[in-house]
Amino acid sequence: MAAAKIKKGDQVVVLSGKDKGRTGTVSKVLPKDGKLVVEGVNIAARHRKASQANPQGGIDRAPAPMAISKVAIADPKDGKPTRVRFEERDGVKVRVAVKSGEKIDG
Repeated sequence: MAAAKIKKGDQVVVLSGKDKGRTGTVSKVLPKDGKLVVEGVNIAARHRKASQANPQGGIDRAPAPMAISKVAIADPKDGKPTRVRFEERDGVKVRVAVKSGEKIDG
């Protein structure tokens, strides 16, 4: 299995879709499905019927998983989207932003 280029807690930029250009923090990664959940992005509204657990019912809004290919890591220097490369620095394998060469703390 290859090392993950995007991990939980990373700042990402959405590249396509209705939320294009928005940034957010990765809250969950689903590697088997090739998807991730970004806080405040790709919000799905579910209409819930009233039940004993939720007597009021109503509309629940929550971030839905989206394809990993639709997001890119935000460059630590300027916040613009960048690709990720792996380098060995001081004997440790680290993620590096391709645009700026800046280390991505993860």
